[in-house]
Amino acid sequence: MCDPASNNQLTQVKVSDALLEEHSDVEKDLHSVICCNGQHNICRDPDHRRLAICSIICGLSCIGIVSLIYSVKSRETRKTLQTQDNLKVKEYSRKALKWGTASIVAWVFLICIFPFLLGLLSYIMTFID
Repeated sequence: MCDPASNNQLTQVKVSDALLEEHSDVEKDLHSVICCNGQHNICRDPDHRRLAICSIICGLSCIGIVSLIYSVKSRETRKTLQTQDNLKVKEYSRKALKWGTASIVAWVFLICIFPFLLGLLSYIMTFID
């Protein structure tokens, strides 16, 4: 009559829903960003928090920290205002994206230009000798 496997799946769904209800709003938001139907949704990070953290690690840290600050401001504004001031949230999010991207691009630029500058320094040192 009742399939034990489907009953087990229903129990698992109920348990996971109950566990999700126990988490705070921040953890629910994080869960919705990270996992939707078992797939990772990095592109759906509205505050660009992951980009900001990656820009600190894989970019110029001082610029990446600015990106993280705007990302935190975006998330905190979204939590406190509850969509009353959506323009400010979008502005902070856009600034976090801009600074995070700039940090990574600046680091790649410095890595690419460093060998050229060493060659130029070597060329200038031959004229000094």
